[in-house]
Amino acid sequence: MEIRQIPDDKRAYLPLLLLGDEQEEMIDRYLDRGVLYALEDAGRTLAVCVVTDEGGGVLEVKNLAVAPDCRRQGCGRRLLDFLAGRYRGQYRLLQVGTGESPLTLPFYEACGFAYSHRIPGFFTEHYDHPIVEAGVLLTDMVYLRRPL
Repeated sequence: MEIRQIPDDKRAYLPLLLLGDEQEEMIDRYLDRGVLYALEDAGRTLAVCVVTDEGGGVLEVKNLAVAPDCRRQGCGRRLLDFLAGRYRGQYRLLQVGTGESPLTLPFYEACGFAYSHRIPGFFTEHYDHPIVEAGVLLTDMVYLRRPL
């Protein structure tokens, strides 16, 4: 397995990115200004993530998506650990915004992230349809941070 940066043709990864952020217009807001990484094995992309510089020493994971048949095999954690190593010394914090899902919050906490703050109503105000994950209607954006 290898992780590589994808400098060009980022939209080719849209089917996988849509698993992490299901509205294409939202992906368009960060894809061009972000850095895209892909975890690949034998020519197949297993997972992707997009990170952006948010200023003030904060690097934000805008999208982390793992192919459905590769979940719970350490791909997401591998990407996050890669980012921590790659950007240590360049940024103070690695941050992620997510919904209050019983799937994502425990995952990020297990990867060393802790609650930082929330943006009330983010999902209901910025998405054109209800976002439901694991039976939970997402409303607030919850931010978690991990020191680098």
